Amino acid sequence: MITVKLFKNNNDITAFEISGHANSGPYGYDLVCAGVSAVSFGAVNAIIELCQIEPIIEQGREGGYLHVTLPIQLEKEEHVNTQLILRTMIISLETIEREYKQFIQIKEN
Repeated sequence: MITVKLFKNNNDITAFEISGHANSGPYGYDLVCAGVSAVSFGAVNAIIELCQIEPIIEQGREGGYLHVTLPIQLEKEEHVNTQLILRTMIISLETIEREYKQFIQIKEN
């Protein structure tokens, strides 16, 4: 199962962690894993490209783990934009969770 943990401070997302494997299909054909990867990496790439900030990124060498932490001090526009991107990511992940709840779970810490 894929577990998505959201870390918040005053309702703002400060970090997220994605771990595990969906195992919803054969290796290389796992649609849930591919969807979660595409959504999460797309969000991280958008933060780097559009907001011009470098989050702290930790990845597992063989996949199955991604931890992203936003810098503590962000300008107001950077903060607003990163929150919008991360909330968009969460909406996409919740859509996947609704359809494939046996393979993915989203939690808030």
